[in-house]
Amino acid sequence: MEAPVWSVRLEAEPDPAMRVAILAPLVAHNEAQVPNGNWGLLALTVRDAGGAIVGGLWGRTGYGMLFVELLALGPARGRGLGRRLMRDAEAEARRRGLSGIWLDTWTFQVPGFYQRLGFTECGRIRDDPPGHDRIFYVKRFADGGTGPAPPP
Repeated sequence: MEAPVWSVRLEAEPDPAMRVAILAPLVAHNEAQVPNGNWGLLALTVRDAGGAIVGGLWGRTGYGMLFVELLALGPARGRGLGRRLMRDAEAEARRRGLSGIWLDTWTFQVPGFYQRLGFTECGRIRDDPPGHDRIFYVKRFADGGTGPAPPP
């Protein structure tokens, strides 16, 4: 029996189907190790008076945690909406029985905001991009996600 022949290719124009193909063996391996990852999506939108989305929060759930992938407000910034989005995301994470939230940000994106919400730094990549650090934060729910969300 002949061994398989492998080749490696730099794809000049990657497309979503390639990502799906690359991801498939990883998902199969992960599911074999930790079944039922409880995968899902979470979106909270901020809309203007006309109903157009001007910001919001986008997250993914898996392995008992919520990952906040995006939090952006644009013109709605500075009105307490970021705090409300994070509070509402935490309430939904608790409703789903998750044990906490994690996210990453940069030093130029007001990391103190997350610290004031009870997040603790769990990792840092220095000088990425140059002159700034990328910071990873986590907030574990002391009650394992079964208690009420914090007050507004």
